[in-house]
Amino acid sequence: FSGKFKKGINKKSNTVIEVLNLLRKNKLLRNKTFKINVKKNIPHGSGLGGGSANAADLLNYFNSKMKLKLTKKKIKSLASDIGFDVPVYLERKNALLTGRRHEILRLNNKFKLNLIIVYPNIICSTRKIYLQNKKISLIKPKSFFHIKNNRKLINILKNENNDLEKTVIKIYPKVKKVIDFIKFQKGCHFSRITGSGSACIGIFSNKKNAIYAHKLVKSKYPKYWSAVSKTI
Repeated sequence: FSGKFKKGINKKSNTVIEVLNLLRKNKLLRNKTFKINVKKNIPHGSGLGGGSANAADLLNYFNSKMKLKLTKKKIKSLASDIGFDVPVYLERKNALLTGRRHEILRLNNKFKLNLIIVYPNIICSTRKIYLQNKKISLIKPKSFFHIKNNRKLINILKNENNDLEKTVIKIYPKVKKVIDFIKFQKGCHFSRITGSGSACIGIFSNKKNAIYAHKLVKSKYPKYWSAVSKTI
């Protein structure tokens, strides 16, 4: 591993190793060794899915370059064996997790929402967060397929919640301070944690407001990693 966030990653136990072990176990890779370098630009333990995305990309790479000829159903099954969210990253499309086991809905629309991401230097254990969380809400996927513009999408997302947020805040109270700081910036539609945390996001009305809010975040929390970004 290389890159800004290479520290703290277990070189003997990570999603890259899990992919290799799984493919070998299923006799899809035989008598082959690989030298793989992952440049970690995304902090691990942030809820941004960096490790899961690494696994998904590696599965797609091996399927293509090694001519494994895996069907979509099979590669999705292998991805699920590594992590419940790994299948999300097999395709570069906006996706919805409905709350039902293994159900992923892909959206063809590209909304390109302006956002900022703030990582408060807390490594959240996904397992720990899920074990302490007792609520899993189901979304109504049909409502998303009729969305044609950003305003409608934002209004729907405002009324949705991340079930894990209360659990994360209970364990790591300073996460709420970051969420609130983002929320009160000009042009912010809403803010919340990503995934199982600890990274927090804020969706903004335009890029200018997002950039200005990011400057204020950098001033308020100079030791936290943060970035301005946009959804696909």
